[in-house]
Amino acid sequence: MLAAIQPAQQTALRVPLTQLIAPSFYELHHEIKADRYDEYWLKGGRGSTKSTFISIEILLGMLRDPDANAVVFRRYQNELRDSVFGQFEWTAARMGVSHLLKFQVSPMQVVFPTGQKIIFRGADNPKKLRSINLGRGYVKYAWFEEVDQFAGMEEIRNILQSLFRGQDRHRVAFFSFNPPKSGRAWVNQEAKTPKPRRRVHHSTYLDVPQEWLGERFITEAEHLKATNETAYRHEYLGEEVGTGLEVFTNVELRAISNEEIARFDQIRQGLDFGYAVDPLCFVRLHYDRKRRRLYIFDEIAGLNMFNRTLAEKVKAKGYHTTLTIADSSEPKSIDELRGLGLRIKGAKKGPDSVEYGIKWLQGLEAIVIDPARCPLAAKEFINYALEVGRDGVVKSRFPDRDNHSIDAVRYALEDDMQHGRELRIGSLELINW
Repeated sequence: MLAAIQPAQQTALRVPLTQLIAPSFYELHHEIKADRYDEYWLKGGRGSTKSTFISIEILLGMLRDPDANAVVFRRYQNELRDSVFGQFEWTAARMGVSHLLKFQVSPMQVVFPTGQKIIFRGADNPKKLRSINLGRGYVKYAWFEEVDQFAGMEEIRNILQSLFRGQDRHRVAFFSFNPPKSGRAWVNQEAKTPKPRRRVHHSTYLDVPQEWLGERFITEAEHLKATNETAYRHEYLGEEVGTGLEVFTNVELRAISNEEIARFDQIRQGLDFGYAVDPLCFVRLHYDRKRRRLYIFDEIAGLNMFNRTLAEKVKAKGYHTTLTIADSSEPKSIDELRGLGLRIKGAKKGPDSVEYGIKWLQGLEAIVIDPARCPLAAKEFINYALEVGRDGVVKSRFPDRDNHSIDAVRYALEDDMQHGRELRIGSLELINW
C-alpha cells in the first residue's frame, strides 16, 4: 500500500502507508479515497492513533486535489497549537513532506506550494469563522478534534453550513473523540444515531503495533488495567463505563424498519401535554409482552403545539382510531382532542404511579427506540439519570424534568403495568393463603 506524492518540481516520493497507518484503519482509508461517506466519526481510547490517521488522510487528500483546503477545529482557540497544529507538524515529518509546507503560527495555518491551506480555528470565537481566507479552491475537509467538548450537534451543523456552502463538490467532515464515561453525553448519542453516509469507527491501542507506542505506554496501560480496570476501560479502550446514575440501562437505539412496524400488533399510544417551556410529546409504541421488549417507533413532539395542531398531525398519520392514554391533569385538553376526533382517555395515575412505572420500564428486557423517528424519546431515555444533592448524596426520587416522552410511555402502558401488578398481588395472596 503506497502513496505517491508528486509536488511541483520535486522527485516523486513514495511512502509506505503501512508505516503510517495502523491496520485497523486500512479499510477506512479505502473508503475515504473512494468518497464513500461524508462524515467519519473516529472514537476510541488513548494511543489508538485516530488523530494521526485523520491528519494523514487530509494531507494525502490535499496532495491529490490541488483545489482542496481544510479547516481544523478545537472547541477553544488556545488548544490548537499543542494539539492539532502540532499533529500536522509531526505527520508531515513522518510522511517526508515537511520541506514542502510552510507552518505559520500567526495566523495559524499550513500553506502548500500551490497556495492550498490547512486553517486552524477555535469554535469559541464565531466571528473568526467568517474570516477564513482561502488561497485558492474550496474547503473539502473539516476536522473537529475532541468533538465531545463542543456544545452539541447544532453548533457543529451551523459551522458546517457556513463552511461547506457553495460549490457542488464532495466534502468530508472528520470527528474524533474519546467517548465520555456516560452514554448520556450528546456525542455518544450522536455516534449511535444512524445517518446516511455516516461512518462510525472505534479503535484502541491494542490495534496499533506496539513499537509505535513504546514500552512505557504499554507498561502504563497494563498497570492501570491491573489497579483500576474501570478507568482502564474508559481511558485506553474508549468504553462508556457509565456514571452509575443512569436510570435506564436497557435502552437500545437502532433503526426500526417499516417491515418490523408492519408486524407490530400490540400498539399503544401515550400523550404528555406540554407547557410554556416544556414540549408536548405523543408516542406510538409496540409492547411484546411475551419477550418483555418495548419498541418506540413514532412520536409527535414540539413546543407550543396547540391541541388542534396535534389532532391534525395524529389524524394525518392515521393514529386517531387507536386509543391514546393522556395525562389526566389536563381534562379540558382531553375533551377538546376527543371533540377533534381522537380516541383518548385520561391516565388513572395514583400516589406511586411514577415510581412504579419507571421501575416497571427498568425491568423490561429492552426498550428499543428508533432515534431518527423518535429523537425526543431517544434523548430523554438515554439522558434520564438520578441527581446528586449538594451534599454529594444521590437523591432517592426520580427527577421530574426532561421526562416528557417517559411520562407519555408510562401512560401508554398503564393497563399493561396494572395487569402485571394484579398478577403479582394475586400470587402473593395465594402464597399467604
